[in-house]
This record gives sequence, structure tokens and C-alpha cells, in this order.
Amino acid sequence: MADTLSTGPVHYERDGEIAVLTLDNPPVNALAKEVRVALARHLEKVVNDDEVTAIVICGAGRNLCGGADIREFNTPARDVKPMSRDLVNLLEDCPKPMVALIHGPTLGGGLELALGCHYRVAKADAQIGLPEVQRGVIPGAGGTQRLPRLIGLEAALDMITTGVPVNGEKALELGIVDAIVSGLRTAVAFARQVIDDNRGPRRISAMKVAGDPDENATIIANYRTKLAKTSRGLLAPFHCLESVANAVTLPFDEGWEREAEISRMAMASAESRSLVHAFFAERQVAKIPDIPADIALRPINKAAIIGAGTMGGGIAMSFANAGIPVTVIEASQENLDNGMQRIQGNYDATRKRGRLSDDEMAARLGRITPSTDYADMADADIVIEAVFEEMDVKQSVFAEIDRLARDDAILATNTSTLDVDAIAQATKRPESVLGTHFFSPANVMTLLEVVRAEKTSQDVVASVMAMAKAINKVGVVVGVCDGFVGNRMLAPYFRQGDFLVEEGALPQDVDRVIEEYGFRMGPFRVSDLAGLDISWAIEKRRAETRPADERFSPLLDSICQLGRYGQKTGAGWYRYEDGRTALPDPVVEELIVARSREMDLNRRPIGDEEILQRCLYSMINEGAKILEEGLAIRASDIDVIWLNGYGFPRHRGGPMFYGDTVGLRAVCDTLDRCHREWGDKWQPAALLRQLANAGSSFAEWDKRKVG
Repeated sequence: MADTLSTGPVHYERDGEIAVLTLDNPPVNALAKEVRVALARHLEKVVNDDEVTAIVICGAGRNLCGGADIREFNTPARDVKPMSRDLVNLLEDCPKPMVALIHGPTLGGGLELALGCHYRVAKADAQIGLPEVQRGVIPGAGGTQRLPRLIGLEAALDMITTGVPVNGEKALELGIVDAIVSGLRTAVAFARQVIDDNRGPRRISAMKVAGDPDENATIIANYRTKLAKTSRGLLAPFHCLESVANAVTLPFDEGWEREAEISRMAMASAESRSLVHAFFAERQVAKIPDIPADIALRPINKAAIIGAGTMGGGIAMSFANAGIPVTVIEASQENLDNGMQRIQGNYDATRKRGRLSDDEMAARLGRITPSTDYADMADADIVIEAVFEEMDVKQSVFAEIDRLARDDAILATNTSTLDVDAIAQATKRPESVLGTHFFSPANVMTLLEVVRAEKTSQDVVASVMAMAKAINKVGVVVGVCDGFVGNRMLAPYFRQGDFLVEEGALPQDVDRVIEEYGFRMGPFRVSDLAGLDISWAIEKRRAETRPADERFSPLLDSICQLGRYGQKTGAGWYRYEDGRTALPDPVVEELIVARSREMDLNRRPIGDEEILQRCLYSMINEGAKILEEGLAIRASDIDVIWLNGYGFPRHRGGPMFYGDTVGLRAVCDTLDRCHREWGDKWQPAALLRQLANAGSSFAEWDKRKVG
């Protein structure tokens, strides 16, 4: 390379007659205002340089460009000229051939930048896509107009309405890129070949969307029907569809202008604000205020799981899937064999769906070592207990783990409700003990509550948070209490469902309202799926400490006493004639009406708004109490827990963000009304009342408390 000139976040070099412009804005080369201004300046330079015949745009570090700088959203920096969409047009208007070298995750505005170039080459493992729909917006820098012109309507709709990226090889097959290259040298060689072939600029905006107009109209109609089923309650996928459809019916300039209008509308939506909140919350959750970012971690290169049941097997799969060897230990050979058969069956089902090759399945199974000898945990960096949810059992197992595990091993309990401090007392090293609350099925669910006990050391917490990322989980640090954060908030949510049916609703009424809000399943369907016997066991344990004057619904007891434990027994709150479809059951309705009579309640019609408020506001109130008690670091951490572990609709942002959205004053006033009618369980948390009175929000509390 010669004639090197570095200006801020964009570097200019010459390789003979080929100019190379390199974006250098770590960590992902986002199109911040400084990048846009510098790139436009260099572009003007090379256009006016008679010795330059073609230009290659590439990225330093891990990728070409990660897209718009999301930190600039809703700030003046976003409007600094040239804006991203104007910059893409500047590239396309260049009179000299421009080649984009795509490598790494080149997404959103990064791909739109490449689409403004006349040619594109990519490394085979590049990740290429337009994921804006996942943040409630649309590609706003020409993506909805250029991609369908380049690869056709149906392929473009697939990418834009789902946001799912493709690799370089697939991009070549679709026609997004023109060649697969090994790096900058071969990209420059491609640019020279363009000059030698006298091909000149090839502008996507001048193309037409391929296909017969009537056929394209049918494709659009079919997508609208499809989205009505797959994107219920969402706006962004339909905004994407509308803008892509404009590429078929409008000239480029008109479609491009309309894209900007739709983009502005989408960005101002509550859906977009919620999804952007979720995006940042999941990046913030790993920051633990009292733990230094550079703390020395305990390496976790090998794991041992005690218990080969459903949870233990799923946890073992999570490690094996991430390339980490794991030993699964059971007390009996029969239980061990059953557990390994279950693991193999799970992998085999994935293989049959075409999502796992034979070789990869064999490799993952090969990383799992079955054993009936507790001594085989001796070389593990972390030992995770996943036995029956009884304190005596877990303490007994931990005494054995303490005796046999390495001195520097991390000792973890997979419990959903039990006192981790009490479990740690069964060892001589409570500083090495913490909770790892995996969610079922553990090999699928992404949430991991990392339960920090009273004596857990900082390096243990930090090491397990790093481990969570390594095994593709979203780790969230929580404190010790009954149910930790997620299940503690789940209890009042379910309790309100029970109370609503006692007062006049039916299970299907409550589930319908919650599902229309955006949950995949309402509380009664979820209970049936999880197994009512599990909930029943927890309620029986909690009954020992329940105050005598506290309102409690015995409906779960009544249903379980009939041997109805949910889907697995063909009946629970609903009946399941085909094993899957929840059907209202007159038997349950009779139990509910009898309970109402027993309480001397006149059953009444209950509106959808009351159902939604009582279920969600009780949850938000419990979240405020959790924050008061210091059991979660941030309100946004609570949102991350509910988004990743409980199916809270992502486009609502999480329960605490939803509280901010409707206004904490409104939440507090509703809780006060319920408190007057039903008593102390409804009393607003002190923090909630404080924020409501100040006209503040949980987001503001996070900023003041954590920064």
C-alpha cells in the first residue's frame, strides 16, 4: 500500500490505482457522525483524484460495519450531515466503481452501506442482514428499496421482516454479493478485474424488482397473511412489508422518500422504544457495580453436573453445546441411563429437524461423560447440583461436593426457590457457593439467574457471569429470597389469576387477555404445561409460613386432588383431548363457581383492562419491592429476567419498563384502589409510591442508583 492518509475514524490508502477506505471506529465500526463525515470527505478526495480508478471500502477489526450507532438514536448527532441514508446515496452516485469488502457481522446500516456500493465481495463466514425489525424499526437507509431490487421480492421480504442474517456463502447464492474472497488483497484484485472488464458502476437504484407485477402482488398479500399469524401485536414487520412493497410499485426516489417517512413513524413508536430498551438492558446486565471489570476469573473449562434428570441433562447439554466437557453424575445406573437416553433423544430430535449434523451430534455427546461415582467431579472447575428441590437433599449433596471437589472449584446449586445461604452452610467454603437458576428446558432457555449468596466471593460471581455468556445464556445477578426475582414476581401474577376466576372470570378469559397483550401463553396454560404438581408442591411448602389472614385461593389444591396435573395427565385447568390443545372444562368451572359461593362472592363480569392491570401491576409492585430490598441491581435487570425467562413480550420492554410506559402514577393509583378493597398484598411498594409522587420512573431510578 502507498499514499497512506489517516483521518480520524476512516483511513485512506492507495494500492496502485485502487483507493482503499477503511472504517476504524471500534468496536463494530458503527456509522457515528464522525465516521460519516470522514467517509464523505475521503470520497470527495478519491473522486477528484485522476490516478484512482476504483475504490474498495472495508472495515478494521472484526467487521465492515455494524450499522447505525444506536447511542445516537433520538439525539442531535443522528441528524449531522451526511445522515446514513444520504451517505449511501453518495457512494452509489460515485462515478468510479466502488467495491464493499464485507466481513464479520455487517448488519443494518452496514449492509445498506454495502448496497450503496456498485459491487460487493464477502468472506465466507460474514454475517449479513437487516435486523432493524428486531428493534421495532425498518431499514431506513435505502435497504427496503435496494435489497428487493437486487435479490428479488420474496428473498428480500424473508430477510427484512425477520431480521435473520445470512452468511457469506448464502449471500452469494442470493446475489447480495458478487464473490467470496479471503481478504483485502483479493478484494482489491476483484476491483482491478472490474476495471479490466470495463464494467463501470452498477447502481441498484436503477434496477427494477424482478418478477411479474401480479405475481409480486400475490407474494405481498401472502406475506401480509403470514405476518398476521407470526407477528401478532407487532407493528414493525408490517412497516417493513409496506416499505418493501413500495419498491415494486414506486420509482426508487419516491420509495426512498416514503421509506424515510415510515422509518420516522416506526422510531417514534412505543414498540421501538421498548425494543431499544431491551437491547440496552441486555448489554447493561453484565455490569456489576461492586465488582471490578478486570477482576481475575476462575477458568471454567470443565464442568460436573450432579443429577441427570430433566434439568441436569439440559444443563449438561448447554455445556456440551458450547464445547465444554461435562461429567454427569447420578446415584444409580438406572437413573443415569435414563438421563443419557433423554439427552440423546433431544439431540436426535434436533438432528432429524435438520438443525444438527451427525458429526456435530456425535461431538456433543462425546463431551458428556456419564458416571455413578461422585469422585469423578474432582477435576471439574464448576460443580452444579441439580437434584430434587428439597433442602435436606441439597444440603446432603453439598456436603459430599465439599468433600470431593477441588479446593478452587465453584460450587453451584440449581434451585428455583430454596435458600442458597442455607445450602452454602453445608460446606466449609461458602465463599465458593452460589445459585445457578437455569430455566427449563435448560438447553433451550436463555436466562440464568446467578444467585449471589451472603458470602459468595466477587470472583465467583464474575466467573459464573462469564460462564453464562460462554454457554449462550443471559446471566443476571440476583439476591437470595424465596423465588429470587423471576419466580417471586411470578407468584402475585399467578395469584391474581386465581383471584380473578374466583370473582367472575374463567381461566380462558384471563389467558386470552394476557396472550393478546403479547405473551405466548397465559398463566393457566403455562401452569398446565409446566405441571400443576410442581406448583402444588411449592404452595404446600409456602403454606407453612402463610399468615392466617392472608387471602389464598385453594383452587389449585382442588384440581390437583383430582389427579389433574396439566397436559401430562390430559387435564389440569383445561382438558387436553389431543394432548396439546387447551379446552375449557365444565369440571373446572364447577369447582370455580363452588369456590365463589364458599367465599360468599357474587360473580361479576370482569373486563379485559381489569384483568391486565391486576396481573401486571401486581407483578410490577413486587418488582419495586425487590429493588427496595437490593435483590436486583437495576429495574432493567428485572426486565431482562422476564424477557428471557418468562416470555414477557419483547415489544413491551419488560414489566418495569411497561410500568414506566403507562406511568407509575397510574400504576400506584390502581394499586391503592385494590388495596382499599382487598388489603395489604395490594399496598404499593414504598419505592413505587416515592417514584410516582416525584413524577419519576424506574429508568430514572436506575440512573441515580447505578449510573
